[in-house]
Amino acid sequence: MSVDDSKRGHILISTQIELEFQKLKNALKPNRVVGFIKDKFLLEDAKAVVAEAYISESSTKYIVLGAEEFHPVSQNSLLKLLEEPPRNIEFIIITPTKSNLLPTVRSRLPILKGETSKNIASFDLSLAKIDYAQIFAFLKEHASIKRVEAKLLVEALFHRATVVDMLILSSTQLENFDKAYRLLELNSRPQSVFAMLLMSFVREK
Repeated sequence: MSVDDSKRGHILISTQIELEFQKLKNALKPNRVVGFIKDKFLLEDAKAVVAEAYISESSTKYIVLGAEEFHPVSQNSLLKLLEEPPRNIEFIIITPTKSNLLPTVRSRLPILKGETSKNIASFDLSLAKIDYAQIFAFLKEHASIKRVEAKLLVEALFHRATVVDMLILSSTQLENFDKAYRLLELNSRPQSVFAMLLMSFVREK
């Protein structure tokens, strides 16, 4: 991401939220950069963002919203503000995965890619040839994965299956990917979710 790319409102997809916020503060000097960096971005945080946005500025002020999770109600409360920001206000949203954001939010700002954890971005697992031993090894390797990282890994598995392995997914496999996101939102154990997903590729052989 270049400095020029930073100097406009956008959504930044990154697992390194604090790092990206510090990089933005340095890149956007001497402009004011106000951060709302949370684990979970709730309605009260959205209200604080609205209050900050309507403090008038003579030059551009950047308001950065960074969180591992964004509550849907908090996102809905910001839609009008994102659509028509006050004068000299730019919004930057940092989130590990775009699936955290409502389509109505994603449609209002361009999406850029930032820093991603290496262990999430890369894995060598062919879903076309997977067997039980590989599933066991995969589950063991990701035994302590966080929920947000688990959602990223589900996206990576879908990409691997459809783009790299060029598989035509069955209706059950497609439903399992949809179900995986929902289960992770409901705090299901990531290992159970991965087991469900990967086992469907063994059964379909």
